[in-house]
Amino acid sequence: MIHVVGHTAVDHISKVAHLPEKNCSTHITDRQIYYGGGAANIAAGIASLGGEVTLVSCVGGEFAGSDYDQWLRKLGVHQQFFVVPEAHTPTAFMFTDEAGDQMTFFEWGASKAFNKSEAPDLPFVHMATADPEFNCRVAERSEFACFDPGQDVFWYTKEQLDAILSNINILFANQHEVAHMCRTLNTSREALVKRVGTAIFTMSGDGSTLYSHGKEHFIPVVPVQLADPTGAGDSYRAGFLTAYIRGYSPETCCRIGSVTASFVVEHVGCQTHLPTWQMMKERFTRHFGELPQPEHR
Repeated sequence: MIHVVGHTAVDHISKVAHLPEKNCSTHITDRQIYYGGGAANIAAGIASLGGEVTLVSCVGGEFAGSDYDQWLRKLGVHQQFFVVPEAHTPTAFMFTDEAGDQMTFFEWGASKAFNKSEAPDLPFVHMATADPEFNCRVAERSEFACFDPGQDVFWYTKEQLDAILSNINILFANQHEVAHMCRTLNTSREALVKRVGTAIFTMSGDGSTLYSHGKEHFIPVVPVQLADPTGAGDSYRAGFLTAYIRGYSPETCCRIGSVTASFVVEHVGCQTHLPTWQMMKERFTRHFGELPQPEHR
């Protein structure tokens, strides 16, 4: 069982001609609502790939019985929710202009409950974007932990990053998050990698790099017709974690992550086009050759 800790959110994605200046307005040319939240995206991806997953998250009073609730149940995602009846389920409002520039407003809503909630004892956990203090407590009490700070990396203090990095086995981050962590901790990229042992740093359309057992492996992206890059990182993690718990080598897990992400970016929405394990396997074979057998750890 994989436990995924972090946000469940509803994404309102709008297109605008241009992002307005302060105290000005602009016209919305298109608006769509999608299921989102980093942790929920990862959990949904794992479930679609056939993995056993529990989502540890905070939701508002309107979530139970909602379309989103039913969607997660249909996928087979187990729910371990902190329900805050008087709050909204976290909601993201994203505005993208014709040049591709984006502005996001995120309502934490029910996720504020993380701060005062008791952290569970978990055997295998992935911590996505969530309250820093809660993630620190989860990492300390877990047997095997993976950490992905995401856009919330800017909320972590030096002490919190020190604490969480001391209790994790795998670190996921993109280039911007790595740079910020290094500045916060006053350390180098090399020292950061050495500290956690296994790290996967993603580079958007330029692929990803795996650092494991003192070795470095470059993992290319799987080329597809790009519709929307949103959710690529979450689906990469879903593929990696599903493969890792099944015993595949870290390098193969990264390739499976890259293949999984290629499905999601072909459509708009983080959970709109999630592959099954068989779909992933067929595309993996076309791009990387036959899927290796799992290894024993």
